[in-house]
Amino acid sequence: MLSDAEYAYLRSELGDIVRGDLDVRYQRLGTVEAVAVEVLRERKAALIADPLTVTVQEVATVNNTENVRALERQLALLEQAEASTLAPQQPTLLVRRRIR
Repeated sequence: MLSDAEYAYLRSELGDIVRGDLDVRYQRLGTVEAVAVEVLRERKAALIADPLTVTVQEVATVNNTENVRALERQLALLEQAEASTLAPQQPTLLVRRRIR
């Protein structure tokens, strides 16, 4: 179950979202970064499933290309954070110097 701090973090990344859905994802995925990545990937998939640009002749044009790019940038940052969280910690090597 997400703590209040973890939920606040996810809301800052994802906007207003149902906490119960996030709790289920967190139990399955294990990290808040993984939850955020999964939600953003779903949003990106939904955007690109439809045409990115729709034009009604001489009335309006809707273009979601920049929205997709923004999601890709946000995903890249979160995936880096997730990778550093999951990466095994390298042991610190202590080097002994001989004093002569």
